[in-house]
Amino acid sequence: MPIHNQQHPLSPSPASAGFAAAALPRQLGFWSLWLLVINGLVGAGIFGLPAGAARLAGDFSLWLYPLCALLILPVLLCFAELSSRFAGSGGPAVYVSAAFGPAAGFQAGWLYYLARLVSVAANTVLLVDSVCYFLPALQTGPLRLLLLVAVLGAMTLLNVWGVRKTMRWLGALTVAKLAVIAGFALAGCSFLLWPDSTALNPAFSTTLNTAVQWQPLLSYPDIIDGPAALLLLVYAFVGFESALIPAGEAKNPQRDLPRALLSALLLVTLLYMAVQAACLALLPDLAQSKTPLLDATARLATHMTPHLSPHISTASAAALVSIATSILMLGIIASVAANLLGAMFSTPRLSHALAEQGQLPAWFAAVHPRFLTPAHAIWFFGLLALLLASLGSFLYLAAATVLIRALLYGLCCAALPVLRRQQPSPLQLPLAALLPLLAILVCLWLASQVSSTSVWLTGALIGLGLVLSLLAKSASTR
Repeated sequence: MPIHNQQHPLSPSPASAGFAAAALPRQLGFWSLWLLVINGLVGAGIFGLPAGAARLAGDFSLWLYPLCALLILPVLLCFAELSSRFAGSGGPAVYVSAAFGPAAGFQAGWLYYLARLVSVAANTVLLVDSVCYFLPALQTGPLRLLLLVAVLGAMTLLNVWGVRKTMRWLGALTVAKLAVIAGFALAGCSFLLWPDSTALNPAFSTTLNTAVQWQPLLSYPDIIDGPAALLLLVYAFVGFESALIPAGEAKNPQRDLPRALLSALLLVTLLYMAVQAACLALLPDLAQSKTPLLDATARLATHMTPHLSPHISTASAAALVSIATSILMLGIIASVAANLLGAMFSTPRLSHALAEQGQLPAWFAAVHPRFLTPAHAIWFFGLLALLLASLGSFLYLAAATVLIRALLYGLCCAALPVLRRQQPSPLQLPLAALLPLLAILVCLWLASQVSSTSVWLTGALIGLGLVLSLLAKSASTR
């Protein structure tokens, strides 16, 4: 039976250990959903991608971002239509379940949950490493473990304490990271207008300043490996699906989610292009840089200091460079923390939704009586992430997450034609009939690029998910 435009069928959530069986209130408006999309898309990758893109495509790397946005657009539009059909939580697991049955839906949920768990553990380690830039004493030993506990403990507690508190912190972190990233891009690009800007990267500065010299840029002279460059950058445009998981807590998910997805993709594409342009302009050796934004910031600050004050001392100039790079590091910390907080908000809602459908133990469906959050699911996810991050042995799982995401996207896009046959679409999109086919072709291309290790590991995880599904089904029939 179709489950469009309504809460998907839920089994009652029994009270557990003083936690009430209550529905999660609808508190998420458009801006909250937009924050979740933005922070699903923009994490730590933007701070390292410019060098990899330049290494593979030179100056043409600037134009790879809109190409990748167009590549991912059919997938995102499919998700936009899917999100317009459902008002309940669960995202991809619900879409796949509605089209192909509960077993397929559980697999989609299991794979998504595992991929996000690995991502959160990796981002927690990255966040701790970034904090250690300012506090080197915390890099090793018990103090590092204590910092891991503090970071994930704070994120977990904040999510348990309430949606509004979490969204306020997420909003503040998002403003901070976008201000730093946009400030870097604006400073780097505007400096090209200075008379001696060609001293930084003569080739790229001349290309941008002289209109007739755009032709060499558009003739793709620097592309070394176009498909590899596209594959590298296309993953800067994934993660948007995190905002779809808590749709059951959105005030008007069918209207707000498609708007949030499309507006966030446009903003992120422009932001990525501005950052790449700034890096290309500031660093002649961008392709060799391991920390491109930090290197570009230091170079920009060094070059601008004499213009700000011709008589500035060497020590003062060094201090200004240090301040500039420290501000960028704070932007990195804010970006990773916002991505982490958004993932920790969304992912536990998936296990909560699966428990409400009877596909996980009822313990995961418990709602805190005061804060009205899925507290058990949040604590469980936080503890698992802490375990992975502290052990440091989860990195081999990252090889599977690429294929997992391609499979997950492909399943959801394949679900769309099935759901259309059940009920007409509430969201009219251009080229609607072609969208699922184009999106599936993109997913197949992504899946074809993975290693054999990723294939075998993903197959093993799917097998484990099947076992868990059978165990859950067996337990629910007793």
